[in-house]
Amino acid sequence: MTHILTIDTGTTNTRVTLWRDGVVIAHQAHEVGVRDTAMTGNREKLQKGVRATLLKTLEQAGLTEDDISLVLGSGMISSNVGLFELPHVLAPAGLQQLARGMVSVTIPEVFAKPLWFVPGVRNVVDNIGLHNCEAMDMMRGEEVEVIGVIDQLGITGPAMMVMPGSHSKFVCIDDKNRITGCVTTLAGELMYVITHNTILAQSLESSFANTISTEMLLAGAKSAQTIGLGRTCFNVRILDQFTIYERNDRANFLLGAILGADLLTLKNSTAIKMLPGTPVIICGKPIMKEALALLIQNDDYFSGKVTVVSDEVQTHLAGLGAIKVATARGLIK
Repeated sequence: MTHILTIDTGTTNTRVTLWRDGVVIAHQAHEVGVRDTAMTGNREKLQKGVRATLLKTLEQAGLTEDDISLVLGSGMISSNVGLFELPHVLAPAGLQQLARGMVSVTIPEVFAKPLWFVPGVRNVVDNIGLHNCEAMDMMRGEEVEVIGVIDQLGITGPAMMVMPGSHSKFVCIDDKNRITGCVTTLAGELMYVITHNTILAQSLESSFANTISTEMLLAGAKSAQTIGLGRTCFNVRILDQFTIYERNDRANFLLGAILGADLLTLKNSTAIKMLPGTPVIICGKPIMKEALALLIQNDDYFSGKVTVVSDEVQTHLAGLGAIKVATARGLIK
């Protein structure tokens, strides 16, 4: 009987999953992430938070540290503000490259047994300056989610993985299922700031769209691509004061505007190679992935198949991907 703990640490949250012979038997999440290290200047809060989450997961399953065969970490946990800084591997990077890049570290303050970290992936750009900085990008955490999606859906590239969220990622996969590049936007953070901390907060009642309105979503995207994001955002206020459109409609208009800007990134960024016929696979926050699927399907540029990953499939993608990488490394028989 094999028990594996997977740790997925982001900017603000840590999620720990306990697996028994490939099946999830316990899961816990705690509001602690690398933001705490960045704010305090030391790793103590992050160490204590990750340890507490690990122990709570073990308690949920009625197990102890001695029962664990392997501990895997992915995400920002391996960044310069994480538990241990691990260099990115260079694209193109697939299962074998990620496996070779894994590193084992013992951190007694976190767990008695060694922690195996999965590295992130970065684009290859030389002599970065204003002329080519847009071509550079990197990820920590999305690489194992990509591996998880490929495994769960039986994907064979080339494909474009679209992962909307606080920091939306677009990840290019080649015909060998290797990550050849990625690009990041601040879509989710922009949505949050505009919705809560601008003059539009009142027009939106400081709330995001709760259901999709196709007409408003498409109108917002078209507007942003025609007259720019700033003016389109202000039009949310105009819709509030001078029309009968309801709050959810206005929120959809804003959502369309921000995600419409992301489509420009997808089409034009030099960090990835997006061809019109490339299949698109979308996973991430529910309403954002539904909205992006609609926008892509209604954009004449895109002609490839669009697949939206179900909430059920994407529940434990980071852990699934980390286990696949560890298996390729030979850590799991």
